[in-house]
Amino acid sequence: MPTTPILISADELPEAMLSDHPPVILDVRWQLGDSRGHDHYREGHIPGAVFVDLDAELAAPAAPERGRHPLPGIADLQAAARRWGIDNGSSVVVYDDIGNLASARAWWLLRWAGLTDVRMLDGGLGAWRTAGLRVSSGDATPRTGSVTLTGGHLPTADIDDVAGSDAQVLDARAAERFRGEVEPMDPRAGHIPGAISAPTAANVSSDGTFLPADVLRERFSALGVGVDTDVIAYCGSGVNAAHEIAALEIAGLTGALFPGSWSQWSSDPERPVETGA
Repeated sequence: MPTTPILISADELPEAMLSDHPPVILDVRWQLGDSRGHDHYREGHIPGAVFVDLDAELAAPAAPERGRHPLPGIADLQAAARRWGIDNGSSVVVYDDIGNLASARAWWLLRWAGLTDVRMLDGGLGAWRTAGLRVSSGDATPRTGSVTLTGGHLPTADIDDVAGSDAQVLDARAAERFRGEVEPMDPRAGHIPGAISAPTAANVSSDGTFLPADVLRERFSALGVGVDTDVIAYCGSGVNAAHEIAALEIAGLTGALFPGSWSQWSSDPERPVETGA
């Protein structure tokens, strides 16, 4: 089972906020095809939460040879984390309003960069509202933090690693994108040869909370993933795949993230593509 907490509930978070060492709360409101994340944040967010711009702060500029959301440089990520008010030793809680499909990117990145106490609000903003807790509007203005970040604390795989690997490769996109029936964003439709379809939507229940650990273990076992399996997860651009890594960890498993994901793979005409189930 996970050695560090991955989730915090809407019942637990208010108590943490009132403690002597309250967490830094990050609102990662982002969704494919919706550029109004900051507007949604201003309309209502958890009190004290700081808005995080996924495109600008959790990724380097897009490029075909690197993908739509390359990992940011560690100096850029550190500068952003300090703007959010993070210090060395801070605890951090991240959330969004789509079942943590976006905020998992912040969860993964900050852990990759060396923070150990980073959790997702299980169920996101919906769980907070369902619990009857108040929201704030406008922008929060955090103090400047002093955290020092170093990369490489979680495993990654680059495009050549994926091409030459015997690992079980999980495709976290929707099944119709995996099959190549639709492709709204990237140059070619289909999937990496040998990959298995494992949509992140199947990691959560109807209310956006993660499925229990034993249910997730059964899900991944059915996909051929066990405790000794080498796993690489990818999606369209390395965002939803972080959610897959979180689900694996909840299930007591591990996986490496392919940050370039399908957006990088499909941009290289030399890389083979498969379609169908």
